[in-house]
Amino acid sequence: MKRNRAIGLAAATIMIVGIVLAVLQADRLKEAFSPASSEWQNRADAAQAELAKSFWDEKRGLFNNAAPCIAQLCTDPFNYWWLAHAVDVLVDGYERTGNEAYKERLSKLYQGILDRNAGVMINDYYDDMEWMALAWLRAYDVTKEERYKQAALELWADIKAGWNEEMGGGIAWRKEQLDYKNTPANAPAVILAARLYRHFGNDEDLAWAKKIYDWQTKTLVDPESGLVWDGINRTGDGAVDKEWKFTYGQGVYIGAGVELYDATKESRYLDDARRTAGNLKTDFLSPATGMLPSEGDGDGGLFKGVLVRYLGELIEADPKRREPIELLKTNGDSLWEYGKSSESALFSNSWAQSPDAVVQLSTQLSGMMLLEQLAKFEKNGTLDER
Repeated sequence: MKRNRAIGLAAATIMIVGIVLAVLQADRLKEAFSPASSEWQNRADAAQAELAKSFWDEKRGLFNNAAPCIAQLCTDPFNYWWLAHAVDVLVDGYERTGNEAYKERLSKLYQGILDRNAGVMINDYYDDMEWMALAWLRAYDVTKEERYKQAALELWADIKAGWNEEMGGGIAWRKEQLDYKNTPANAPAVILAARLYRHFGNDEDLAWAKKIYDWQTKTLVDPESGLVWDGINRTGDGAVDKEWKFTYGQGVYIGAGVELYDATKESRYLDDARRTAGNLKTDFLSPATGMLPSEGDGDGGLFKGVLVRYLGELIEADPKRREPIELLKTNGDSLWEYGKSSESALFSNSWAQSPDAVVQLSTQLSGMMLLEQLAKFEKNGTLDER
């Protein structure tokens, strides 16, 4: 009897072990063939948590300029365009996770910006208003809150008034310097106008997008390489700033081409975006490492993040081209391995070295844009496609 019971127990044990092994094997197979892991999503989550912990000021409803927050530098100057990209990063998090906390913070940030900006969204710089309009239009997309849509439309109405015939056309950089035209004030306006057209079907918006794009392409883009120059007539001499070439200028022109391609299906726009993206290897990437350059702190801290956002849109429009995806992965791996604080998810101006003791909001947002883009592509399987 004891022998039979022992045999029964042994058989049961073997059965249980077999079941456990089968489950483990199934889990391994599931992991091996899963379209995406959660590595980049976890990293993006950590960065979002760090942004909230180290930069958010609940009382003001705004993000501080730096972490750690040091005296008046926390709140002054009012970096309006940095906050536009903070809106974008919160939208990234909400779009990816559906977590209502992002929606709540967007609402507080909207009011915080109004409170700091005399109760309006309008600003003296046309490029800054374009960033803000693009951000609130995206916030409207994911939340359907009417006030965000109205903010984007009010800003767009003011932005269009910046067009004049100095330098053959184009939108001015700021209201006090109407004869200086640059890429940051024109390429994002194309993106905005084309998106408004796709959202609401106003033919006038598409006409604006095409007009601004044509001026930008004719005036501030090298027709051979696709390199995007920064501006024209900055010092009043009618000269193009050909030595001023920044990553975000390339990014917004790429974005403009992708948006117009999406709106019209005309291949020339996508071809332009591909040409400019292809030139990154020549004019911006390190030949040894494939890394994007450090462009300093302050406003420059945001530049690479803007490029990353619109490279992401090019990848979505043209997913078979692996070069932009590999560029993002190379830079993302380096950011997490070398460009992050060892103790927290605070980031460096250089995505290849440790951050400074004080990290500016612009720099933090730029790194987050990279992580959110990779998390998005990890989630939808783009990183794994061959």
